[in-house]
Amino acid sequence: MRLRHVALLIAGLLWGPLLMAQPPRASAANLLGGVEGAQLAKMWELKGTLYHVQGMDLDDQHIWITSVDIASRKGYLHQFSRATAKFERQVELTDGVRFHPGGLSIDGDSIWVPVAEYKPHSSAELVELDKRTLTVKRKIVVGDHIGCVAVTPDALIAGNWGSRQFYVFNHDGKQLRVVDNASPNQYQDIKYVDGNLVASGNLSHTSGAVDWYRWPSMKLLRTVHAGETDRGRPLTGEAMALKGNHLFLIPEDGPSRVFEFLLNKP
Repeated sequence: MRLRHVALLIAGLLWGPLLMAQPPRASAANLLGGVEGAQLAKMWELKGTLYHVQGMDLDDQHIWITSVDIASRKGYLHQFSRATAKFERQVELTDGVRFHPGGLSIDGDSIWVPVAEYKPHSSAELVELDKRTLTVKRKIVVGDHIGCVAVTPDALIAGNWGSRQFYVFNHDGKQLRVVDNASPNQYQDIKYVDGNLVASGNLSHTSGAVDWYRWPSMKLLRTVHAGETDRGRPLTGEAMALKGNHLFLIPEDGPSRVFEFLLNKP
C-alpha cells in the first residue's frame, strides 16, 4: 500500500502541471450567469472574418450569420460549415444607405434578411435570398428600420429598432397589422418555432432573455434569463436560433464564438 501511495504521489507531481496547463473545456463555469435552466452543450470558435454580428440561423450542414462592417458601411451574410465552423462564402447585402442586416430566418429554400439604414425610424428592405446560390429572389420595402424577421407559413413578422413594434406582412409584402411590444426586452433576433414566436434580446448591458409567445395572440408562454460571456457580452445580445431544445447564441463580434445550450423542458 505504501509503495502504491508513493507511485501515485510521483505521478501527480509529474503529470499534475501538464494537466493543469490544458485549456479548460466548455462549461457553464466559463460564463457569468449562463442561461437559466440550461446546460452549455458546446462552444466553438468560428474560423473566418466577422464584423458586428447581428443574426443567425442554421440547418444540418451550414450556419448563416449576418454582420455589419460599420467603418466601411457594408453589410454581409456569411456562410460557415456547421461541422468544422470554417468560413465557406459570403454575399454583400449593402443597398445604398441600407447596410445594416439584422436577425435572419431560414424558410425552406429561402433565407429572409432585413437590411436597414443604421438608425431608428428610417427604412429597410426584407430581402429573400436563395439558400443555395445566395442570390436575391425578391425585396419588400418597409418604411421603418427593421432589425429582425421571423417567417410563419403565411406571414413575415418583422421587428423594428429594439422590436418596439412588430410589423406583420403576408409573403407578398402586404402589411397586415402592427403589434406593440410591451416587454422591456430589446429583441435582436426572432424565430417562428412550432407555432410560437421566439425572441431574444437585451434587458441591460450585462443581461438578457429569450421569450416564447403564442402566435398570433402574443400571449407570453415562457421566459429564460441569460447572463454574459467571459468577454463581457450579454449572451442574448445579438444572434439566436432554436432547434428543438437546442438554443444557439452568437453574442460576440469577430472573432466570434457559437454557444449551444441544451434547454430544460418547461
